Amino acid sequence: MDSSALALLIVFFLLLILNTPIAIAIAMATLTAMLITIDFNAAVTTMAQRMAGGINSFTMVAIPLFILSGILMGQGGIARRLIELAKALIGTLPGGLALVNVVATTLFGSISGSAVASASAMGGFMVPAMEKEGYNKNFSAALTVASSTAGLLIPPSNVLIIYSLASGGVSIAALFIAGYVPGILLALSLMIIGATYAVKKGYPVSARTPLRETLRRFLDALPSLLLIVIVIGGIVSGIFTATEASGIAVLYALLLSMVLYREVKPAELPSILLKTAETSAIVLFLVAASTAMSWMLSYQNIPQTMSDFLIGLTDNPFLILMIITMILLVVGAFMDITPAILIFTPIFLPVVTELGM
Repeated sequence: MDSSALALLIVFFLLLILNTPIAIAIAMATLTAMLITIDFNAAVTTMAQRMAGGINSFTMVAIPLFILSGILMGQGGIARRLIELAKALIGTLPGGLALVNVVATTLFGSISGSAVASASAMGGFMVPAMEKEGYNKNFSAALTVASSTAGLLIPPSNVLIIYSLASGGVSIAALFIAGYVPGILLALSLMIIGATYAVKKGYPVSARTPLRETLRRFLDALPSLLLIVIVIGGIVSGIFTATEASGIAVLYALLLSMVLYREVKPAELPSILLKTAETSAIVLFLVAASTAMSWMLSYQNIPQTMSDFLIGLTDNPFLILMIITMILLVVGAFMDITPAILIFTPIFLPVVTELGM
């Protein structure tokens, strides 16, 4: 490992220890490594070019659009209707509100495609409701945040779109289909944990909802649920791309929020767009900085070095997968999933490909 690669790692981890935002840490570490390798003007120019190139993609347009659709759903009454439906269906089971939290947050995450939108939309409803029923506030918040990660797996998922770009064009439709099983398993696991905790603490369950009221809530939430069918069905069938689907999701969310449910007023649209811009800027800056770091790692031949090292350890593909999983588990403890995908996909994908997995 030469001096620039060593400087990149030292600066990156030092900034993380100092609690620097992950995107800033990535950008500063990458720029430091470039300054050691090439002169100042070339380093700054290359950094800017790589960051701009990282988000200069038609596919990337889907991310802010899905974020916008998620915010519209949160403010347009869609989140509340999903909660009411989930409460009518499973609220009487042990740990009723905990189960409702997981199901509603998972449903909203699968519709909005964003864990951030899911956590912010559902947290405002579910955490106070669970606290009112006697649930521990920390547990309620932790369950909401954990459940929102199902939105990273269940389509439409911004993370899967980013992985498609990082991996060199893996089919987004195939990734979306593959995301259902792990997403559902994650939700079921959280439901078991939530129910066990609730039963242990003796938390109350909701009263049984009459069949007619359950049917009314289902019909009320049906237009929201249809968004999953429209977006995923259109992508899988090839009617439109993921980016086009994100535009359709925004249009559909606008119709639901402003026309059908009438809970979003025209005067609220500027604040919604501003919130979308703020959230999108965070995500896209992460993508831009991570793309620059990924280029710098490739420039230093680190992906190939790591690939050769892992393959040299063993030729057992399952052991290699276990090692990669453990590395990503540690990385995920302190790094956001977006930069983790962009940085480590070029490192681990050649290993997996070479082993025929």
